[in-house]
Amino acid sequence: MQDVTDLPFLRTIASFGGADLYVTEYFRVHIHSRLDPYILRSITENPTEKPIIAQMIGQDASELARTACDLKNHPIAGIDLNLGCPAPVVYRKNAGGGLLRHPDQVHEILGRLREACSETPFTVKTRVGFESEEEFDQLLEIFKSHDIDLLTIHGRTVKERYQTPVHDDRVAHAVRSLGCPVIANGNVVNCQTGLAYLKSTEAAGLMIGRGAIRNPWIFEQLRCATSGREIPQVTGRMILEYITKLYDETAREIPEFVEDRHVQKMKKYLVYISQGYDADFEHQIRRVKNKTEFFATCARFLDHGDPAPDLPSENSRLFCGFSQFL
Repeated sequence: MQDVTDLPFLRTIASFGGADLYVTEYFRVHIHSRLDPYILRSITENPTEKPIIAQMIGQDASELARTACDLKNHPIAGIDLNLGCPAPVVYRKNAGGGLLRHPDQVHEILGRLREACSETPFTVKTRVGFESEEEFDQLLEIFKSHDIDLLTIHGRTVKERYQTPVHDDRVAHAVRSLGCPVIANGNVVNCQTGLAYLKSTEAAGLMIGRGAIRNPWIFEQLRCATSGREIPQVTGRMILEYITKLYDETAREIPEFVEDRHVQKMKKYLVYISQGYDADFEHQIRRVKNKTEFFATCARFLDHGDPAPDLPSENSRLFCGFSQFL
């Protein structure tokens, strides 16, 4: 997730168990682009000790191929093309999810990137369509025609953003149709929803974004659930420890530290973390202005040994439609 799951976040989440595989923020690719030094550090310094895939976003096949060649000079587990970003500022430029409106262009780009990646694994993240999930069958035929190594599917259309249930039937169809592994993405908010998504699609794995910001232990919980081990329970105090570590890790990446500005950045994380608690938590955290107010508010809602809420509110603008898996 751009400007959220960055290097400090990787350092933090890895310390709480973390994922088995990571994907960088996306490298923006255009005619004058060069590899972003800060995002590149997630690869060259990779604090997770797990494989990491370099993600690109753009619309020019030649420039994307050039960037893929540059990325191959670094210790990556693969190169990923983003065909899923639903942000209007992105898709209006025919990048990310916007490319799904132009199947012929997607076909050309995939061909050029498969050639440029050569022996390096080439992966794609997509949504099931731009306007409608009915577009997915045509997209799937394009994916079939290229030797991609892994396909991650966010089970919504671009226009649905994050506001609906996922079309898990479309993901399941891809699992049955493709020769490469398919990863399911979207609406994994706790262990139960992740297991249900896997069961309904028979996907090879899960990609988790927003759910992992809210609960960094979700990966370990899923590993335990799928291996018959006891699932660790998360308490409010554990969440407070996570927030404190994330605050410190993020702060040390700022060359000229300004406390109030840093607190504003932390609010990006807290709007996810606070979901499922009393609505006053999010309301108050949005209004804090300095470190003292920030941590006082966090402690007010989290400094206890009781279990943290397992689920966010389904009525929030950040988490919607996940009851399909409950």
